[in-house]
Amino acid sequence: MGNIAIGLLIPFLGTTLGSAMVFLMRDKINPKVQKLLLGFASGVMIAASIWSLITPSMEMAEEQGQIAWIPAAIGFLLGIVFLLILDSIIPHLHLDTKKPEGMKSKLKNTTMMILAVTLHNIPEGMAVGVVFAGVLAQNATITLAGAFALSIGIAIQNFPEGAIISMPLKNEGISKPKAFLYGTLSGIVEPIGAIITILLTSIVTPILPYLLSFAAGAMIYVVVEELIPESQAGEHSNIGTIGVAIGFVIMMILDIALG
Repeated sequence: MGNIAIGLLIPFLGTTLGSAMVFLMRDKINPKVQKLLLGFASGVMIAASIWSLITPSMEMAEEQGQIAWIPAAIGFLLGIVFLLILDSIIPHLHLDTKKPEGMKSKLKNTTMMILAVTLHNIPEGMAVGVVFAGVLAQNATITLAGAFALSIGIAIQNFPEGAIISMPLKNEGISKPKAFLYGTLSGIVEPIGAIITILLTSIVTPILPYLLSFAAGAMIYVVVEELIPESQAGEHSNIGTIGVAIGFVIMMILDIALG
């Protein structure tokens, strides 16, 4: 259980370290660097969705005597719908935009910026939780090393996300310690979501293939709806594309080498 606990906390550590950049960087993040980081996060999430979630989902379904693509397809679409609903309900504000999304509210812009990143982190927490649930269930298609590969990959892409949220908060007039705290708290949903997913899976083990693809669908929603558009907006969109390629390859190598 100690390894499981460490695995669940690694992504949160990535967010925390990224948020700590607010103490080391004086000005806002260079737009080109921000595009590269957003693209990188997109690439990691796409690769993780394929290699760590959808492929194991189909392999697991076959082991259970199911048609392989059915749980993968159903779970994926439900994950998309789930994030679509959250995106429509939760009031949030994206970087470099002035118009909030979600339900109308009187929340401060800084609060809605934090909620935007928190919304990103929900599917990531689920993804980590569901693979470790597979380890606990002793499923042959998911190894402890593979679960740690996903956890490390999510942590790597959480590092820039932590910096991307804490730096703008500082520029909104919030003190560095508070900006760091808020950036860190935006990632707390990941271990919480992971634990809830593990508890749910332990109750209904046959739904594990569906949960794997559900997490994949939720992550792909975030990538397509928010991360890639933000990385491609304005000039130098090719930098975001390069980031996607680098992130995808690194996550693929992590998963194949360790999985």
